Amino acid sequence: MINITIPTPDVTIYKQIAPELSNIYGFTDFHLIPRDKAGIFMFYNDKDELLFVGKARKLRPRIKKHFEDTVSVIKMNRNEVNKIEVCLIEDPVHREIYETYIINELKAKYNVDKVFFA
Repeated sequence: MINITIPTPDVTIYKQIAPELSNIYGFTDFHLIPRDKAGIFMFYNDKDELLFVGKARKLRPRIKKHFEDTVSVIKMNRNEVNKIEVCLIEDPVHREIYETYIINELKAKYNVDKVFFA
Protein backbone atom coordinates (compact mmCIF):
# COMPACT_ATOMS: atom_id res chain seq x y z
CA MET A 1 0.00 0.00 0.00
CA ILE A 2 1.20 3.50 -0.81
CA ASN A 3 0.96 6.07 1.96
CA ILE A 4 0.61 9.66 0.72
CA THR A 5 0.57 12.67 3.03
CA ILE A 6 -0.90 15.92 1.80
CA PRO A 7 1.94 18.45 1.84
CA THR A 8 1.89 21.44 4.16
CA PRO A 9 1.24 24.65 2.19
CA ASP A 10 4.23 26.91 1.59
CA VAL A 11 2.02 29.95 0.94
CA THR A 12 -1.55 30.72 2.03
CA ILE A 13 -3.37 33.87 0.97
CA TYR A 14 -6.86 35.05 1.92
CA LYS A 15 -9.46 37.18 0.18
CA GLN A 16 -9.74 40.66 1.67
CA ILE A 17 -13.06 42.40 2.23
CA ALA A 18 -13.08 45.75 0.42
CA PRO A 19 -9.34 45.72 -0.34
CA GLU A 20 -7.69 49.12 -0.73
CA LEU A 21 -4.75 47.78 -2.73
CA SER A 22 -4.77 46.40 -6.25
CA ASN A 23 -6.38 42.97 -6.20
CA ILE A 24 -7.69 40.06 -8.21
CA TYR A 25 -11.08 38.93 -6.90
CA GLY A 26 -10.17 40.38 -3.50
CA PHE A 27 -6.73 38.77 -3.21
CA THR A 28 -4.06 41.40 -2.58
CA ASP A 29 -1.18 39.04 -1.72
CA PHE A 30 -0.58 37.40 -5.11
CA HIS A 31 3.03 38.61 -4.90
CA LEU A 32 3.61 35.99 -2.17
CA ILE A 33 3.01 33.19 -4.70
CA PRO A 34 6.25 32.42 -6.55
CA ARG A 35 6.16 33.36 -10.22
CA ASP A 36 8.65 30.81 -11.56
CA LYS A 37 8.20 27.89 -9.17
CA ALA A 38 6.20 24.72 -9.80
CA GLY A 39 3.66 23.16 -7.50
CA ILE A 40 0.04 22.53 -6.71
CA PHE A 41 -2.63 24.99 -5.61
CA MET A 42 -5.90 24.59 -3.78
CA PHE A 43 -8.89 26.94 -3.72
CA TYR A 44 -11.12 26.91 -0.61
CA ASN A 45 -14.40 28.61 0.25
CA ASP A 46 -15.19 30.49 3.47
CA LYS A 47 -16.26 27.20 5.14
CA ASP A 48 -12.79 25.76 4.39
CA GLU A 49 -14.28 23.32 1.87
CA LEU A 50 -11.97 22.42 -1.01
CA LEU A 51 -13.31 23.81 -4.29
CA PHE A 52 -10.53 23.08 -6.77
CA VAL A 53 -7.03 21.61 -7.00
CA GLY A 54 -4.60 22.33 -9.83
CA LYS A 55 -0.94 22.03 -10.69
CA ALA A 56 1.43 24.28 -12.60
CA ARG A 57 5.02 24.67 -13.75
CA LYS A 58 4.69 28.40 -13.04
CA LEU A 59 2.29 28.92 -10.17
CA ARG A 60 1.41 32.62 -10.08
CA PRO A 61 0.47 32.99 -13.78
CA ARG A 62 -1.54 29.75 -13.69
CA ILE A 63 -3.51 30.74 -10.59
CA LYS A 64 -4.21 34.22 -11.99
CA LYS A 65 -5.47 32.60 -15.18
CA HIS A 66 -8.23 30.86 -13.22
CA PHE A 67 -9.54 34.29 -12.20
CA GLU A 68 -9.25 35.84 -15.66
CA ASP A 69 -9.93 33.00 -18.11
CA THR A 70 -13.27 32.41 -19.78
CA VAL A 71 -12.64 28.65 -19.93
CA SER A 72 -11.59 28.04 -16.31
CA VAL A 73 -13.49 25.28 -14.53
CA ILE A 74 -14.25 27.72 -11.71
CA LYS A 75 -15.26 30.67 -13.90
CA MET A 76 -18.85 30.65 -12.62
CA ASN A 77 -17.73 30.21 -9.00
CA ARG A 78 -14.73 32.53 -8.64
CA ASN A 79 -16.49 34.56 -5.96
CA GLU A 80 -16.62 31.46 -3.73
CA VAL A 81 -12.83 31.30 -3.46
CA ASN A 82 -11.81 32.68 -0.07
CA LYS A 83 -8.41 31.07 0.47
CA ILE A 84 -5.62 29.88 -1.83
CA GLU A 85 -2.99 27.42 -0.60
CA VAL A 86 0.17 26.72 -2.59
CA CYS A 87 2.62 23.83 -2.17
CA LEU A 88 5.95 24.08 -3.99
CA ILE A 89 6.65 20.78 -5.76
CA GLU A 90 9.21 20.77 -8.55
CA ASP A 91 8.94 17.14 -9.69
CA PRO A 92 6.16 16.83 -12.34
CA VAL A 93 5.37 13.23 -11.36
CA HIS A 94 4.96 14.22 -7.72
CA ARG A 95 2.69 17.13 -8.73
CA GLU A 96 0.49 14.75 -10.70
CA ILE A 97 0.26 12.27 -7.81
CA TYR A 98 -0.50 14.94 -5.21
CA GLU A 99 -3.11 16.63 -7.40
CA THR A 100 -4.97 13.38 -8.08
CA TYR A 101 -4.71 12.26 -4.45
CA ILE A 102 -5.97 15.56 -3.00
CA ILE A 103 -8.86 15.79 -5.49
CA ASN A 104 -10.11 12.39 -4.39
CA GLU A 105 -9.17 12.41 -0.72
CA LEU A 106 -10.70 15.83 0.01
CA LYS A 107 -13.38 15.56 -2.73
CA ALA A 108 -12.71 18.84 -4.51
CA LYS A 109 -16.06 20.29 -5.56
CA TYR A 110 -15.21 21.63 -9.04
CA ASN A 111 -12.57 19.18 -10.27
CA VAL A 112 -14.07 17.00 -12.99
CA ASP A 113 -10.97 15.24 -14.30
CA LYS A 114 -9.10 12.65 -12.23
CA VAL A 115 -12.15 12.02 -10.03
CA PHE A 116 -12.49 8.50 -8.66
CA PHE A 117 -15.08 9.16 -5.95
CA ALA A 118 -18.80 8.99 -6.62
